[in-house]
This record gives sequence, structure tokens and C-alpha cells, in this order.
Amino acid sequence: MTAPLFRAEGIVKRFGGVTALAGVTLDLVAGEVHSLCGENGAGKSTLIKILGGIHPADSFDGQLFMDGQPVNFRSVRDSERAGIAVVHQELALVSEMTVAENVFLGAEPTRGPYVDWHRMMDEAARLFAQFKIDIDVAAPIGSLGVGYRQLVEIVRALRKKSRIIILDEPTAALSDQEVAVLLEIVHDLRSRGVTCAYISHKLEEVFAISDRITVLRDGRSIVTLDAKKTDANEVIKNMVGREIKDLFPRKVTAISAPKTLLRVENLEVALDKHTEVPRLRNISFDARAGEVLGIGGLMGAGRTELVMHLFGAWGDRRTGHVSVDGVALAGNGPRASMAAGMVLVTEDRKRYGLVLDKSVGFNMSLSVIDRYAHHGIIDETEERSAIAPLFQSLRVKALDLDARVGNLSGGNQQKVVIGKALLCEPKVVLLDEPTRGIDVGAKVDVYNLINQLTAEGKAVVLVSSELPELLGMSDRVLVLYEGTVTGEFDRASATPEKVLAAAMGRSTTN
Repeated sequence: MTAPLFRAEGIVKRFGGVTALAGVTLDLVAGEVHSLCGENGAGKSTLIKILGGIHPADSFDGQLFMDGQPVNFRSVRDSERAGIAVVHQELALVSEMTVAENVFLGAEPTRGPYVDWHRMMDEAARLFAQFKIDIDVAAPIGSLGVGYRQLVEIVRALRKKSRIIILDEPTAALSDQEVAVLLEIVHDLRSRGVTCAYISHKLEEVFAISDRITVLRDGRSIVTLDAKKTDANEVIKNMVGREIKDLFPRKVTAISAPKTLLRVENLEVALDKHTEVPRLRNISFDARAGEVLGIGGLMGAGRTELVMHLFGAWGDRRTGHVSVDGVALAGNGPRASMAAGMVLVTEDRKRYGLVLDKSVGFNMSLSVIDRYAHHGIIDETEERSAIAPLFQSLRVKALDLDARVGNLSGGNQQKVVIGKALLCEPKVVLLDEPTRGIDVGAKVDVYNLINQLTAEGKAVVLVSSELPELLGMSDRVLVLYEGTVTGEFDRASATPEKVLAAAMGRSTTN
């Protein structure tokens, strides 16, 4: 192998009594795309924070080398000076500033004592044109979608002439078109001799662009594979320590003559009382006990708005009726929905699902905390005895119930959100992108849990952008396009071609 441009050797990192990295070694060669794969909690995020100087040199054991020479990064600036740029999953952009200002933030071109705004705009426009990205560099960052913000972060890293760019889940919130643009940029960077370390749970992307793949598991580097000489099954086996033969486990039994638990009739919903054009129009469907009803559609189709409205958290209902097990819901908010037996696992767990600076136990019991409050005082013994079995059955990777939920991996945070919902003992469970940003092992755990819920006679409404997941887990699929239903299919007729046609606005039937 060519001498590495960068090497991390024997990296050990502890947080109190928890070992996050237990001897990781990683080589990066100039001009390669090197993917890091592993379950949530495997140590990927901790490793890239070390490479990026967020965790300084004296906070971990082991050694970093650049061009064969030892380096000690005591800050992010040290890492950047060495030629490393990290594009984190949580973007670090200033919404009120323009695209150009964000690209040059901290390194603005000047003319004498003043910022040279004309030169800044010209150079920013030239950078984006170089990578064939059509964007208005004078636009405020806050006016852009997530996909374009991600591209701005990458261009900012390229402006610094970084030799190594680390991309942490860069496509998690991108549309297919934006993903294609990003992957083309990664290919272009490789041709220019730039090294890319690419972290992603999407194995199809990993195999599309990678030269080598390193798998982390439980804080250890398990294996480094030549991407052309391996396959997804081998990567998954190394990630989870076991072979996963059936990614979408089938239900063992089905309920005969299932009862309708959620009924939606002629729903029409606008953003608020002042918005004239409804966002959702003429939507009717049932969800039955023991089944998974999948909700498909492209980005912007109205899937999230639909489940948020059903839960009472979005929109002004113009017409229509919603009932849970025969009890009518008038859109009186989440508390009324939970009282009727319906819960929502939100798409944005960090914004809507969790209090990140609180403990696992606090978050799991939050929706039902009144059960354990007597005369204004919470009985912590009763609370913990109720949530401990769920904590164990969900296999949350945390030291204990007192662990800060913000320190957990994305997959384990998702399990906490699901646990919080299940403590409400619901009849209908709304799952909005429940596997977004989590690894294949955690996905299988979620799929098994969905099957467990339907086996118990609950109705599950599953929103998913991943077509294999939608088809693999759903008993029926409802497809939305621009806020209206364009297709409904049973399992036998829900082919990828039919679902995609309906998602693109071609109205079709079962």
C-alpha cells in the first residue's frame, strides 16, 4: 500500500467510566475515498472529533501522524492548519449571514482595514462554479434547504485547500438529486488528490464511491476492506458481529378480521388559519390492528405534515374527521391524541423528541410523568421500576438510566424516543422516518419492534423515504404527491415501479 498521508494509531478515548474507543487504528492514503462504517455507538463520531481537534491531544491515548510525522492537535485550528476539515452532521453555519460570508467566515478578504465584499462575492461564486453548484452566494443561509447548506459546508472546507475532508453522514437529509451532486463532488475531489473520509449508514453510497472501507465495532477497528473485493453482507457481518440474513423480518401471525384503530376521512389541512391553500387535501384511509400502513412519497409530498397533524401538532383542519378506536379527535393537541391512544415518534428526534441535556430515564418517562407524581412529588422508585424493563428490552446502549441522552449515538437516542412513546401504552403508533441516520443493526432492532407492536394488536403508520424499507415492512402502502393520495397498494401489488409512479404524481390504484 502507498505510504499513508495520515495515520491514527492505537487510539483510546474514555468518557468517565465508558470507553468510547478501545485501540482504533486508521490509515488514510492521498487521493482515496475511505469510508468508515459501524453501528451507532461504534466510535465513529468520537474518532472524527479526535481527527478534527475537538478532543485535544491530551484527552486520549495513542498517536496521530501526518506525512509520517507525529502531530498533536490541541484545537480545531491545529487540525485545520494540518490540512484536515470536518463537515459535521450538525451543520455549523450562521443562518443570518449570506452564503459567501459563511464560506469565508474568519478569513474574509480585505482591502486595507475593510472587508472587500466585492472580491468575497466573486471568489465565492467562482468556488461554487468550479464544482458546478448553482447557488446564489448573496442569499442568506437561512433561506436555503438542508441539501444546499450541506454543499456550502463542503465548499467552505474546499476553500481552505484541505488535504483531508471528513464527511459525517453528508447525505442523511438530502434528496436523490442532491445526493447525486454530492457524490459527483467526492469523485472530483479524489481526482484532484484530496482524501475523503466518508461516514455513512447507506451502504449503496459507500460502495458507489469508496476505495477502502474500515469497520468499527464497540470502539475497535475490526477490519479494513478493499471495496472492490467485498460486498454489503461482509461489511454488515463485521459491523454487527453476526450475519443478518433477513433485513426485514416478517411477522409470525396476522390478526383475523382486524379492527380499524385509526380512521381518517376527507382530511383537508392548511398551515394555519391565514393560509389559503391547503397543504393536505382529500385524504382518507384506515389503519387496522396488527398491520403496518406505510406512507410513501417524495420529499415535500406532505408525509410529515400528515402524521404531525394526526397527532395534533401541525396545521389548521379545514374539513375532515380523525378517530382513534372510535373516539373522534378534533385536533386539540398531542395530549388529546395520547389520551385517545395515539403517539408519534417524530422525524426530528433532537428538536421534537428529546431533552438532550437530561438523562435517559427523564426522557423515557417524560410523556407519562404524571403517573408517578403523588401530591406534587415524583416517586422515583416507581418511575424507575416502570422504565427499567423497557430500557433493557430496547437494548439501549447507555451506562444506565442516568446517562445524558445527548451523549448517546443516534440509534440509541431513537430507541429512547420510541421507549417514551411506548410507555403511553398506545393503540396507534405513528413512526416518522424511525430509522433515519441509524445503522443496520439498530434498524433490525426497530423492525423487530414494529413487528412486536403489530403482534400485540397495535396499528403502526410508518413514514419512510427508503423504498426497500417501505415495501419490506408494510402490509399496505399509501402514496402522497403534493399533499394528496395518488396510490394505495396491498403487499402483493406494491411494486417499486408502481409506488414511484404514484410518488411522481401519476395517480394509480391497487
